[in-house]
Amino acid sequence: MTIILGIDPGSLITGYGVINVTGNKLTYLDSGCIRLAGKELPQRLQQIHADLRQLIQKYHPDEAAIEQVFMQQNASAALKLGQARGAAIVAVVTDSIRLAEYSARQVKQAVVGYGAATKTQVQQMVKTMLNLPKVPQADAADALAIAICHAHSRTSVQAIMKNKASTAKSFRDLKFRNGRLR
Repeated sequence: MTIILGIDPGSLITGYGVINVTGNKLTYLDSGCIRLAGKELPQRLQQIHADLRQLIQKYHPDEAAIEQVFMQQNASAALKLGQARGAAIVAVVTDSIRLAEYSARQVKQAVVGYGAATKTQVQQMVKTMLNLPKVPQADAADALAIAICHAHSRTSVQAIMKNKASTAKSFRDLKFRNGRLR
């Protein structure tokens, strides 16, 4: 059993999603949005940090995943997004929780099977994959999609590492003489 916290950072709305992974089964635990409008940037960053710390204390995630920053046309918006992302990262790593980063394209590919999927497609797939009664709000759905992406990626990495370990053991068991297999 592994609990994963997914974070979709934003300077006005930061989405979060918490799932439980047991084998190949994904179970929804919680999701929502940290709404930050109407506050100055320092207060927004503090709220992102504080609210994520509360979630971490409530769910005790084993791992977390966050969306990488993508290029924005507006430099000011990109800087604010980077700062919001930084506040979220500090909230996670304070407890030495492993943190993975994924691009929006990687998340969409993992959840929808198409790296240029629309927000609506992501929301529908998250609803289906987690067996939710209704479609989650866009930012919460993105955060859940990030957690799902990490769940799939970590499973793949574990399988690869396990395969490498067994291959290495098999290779060690082979007998060589003068550089040739005997």
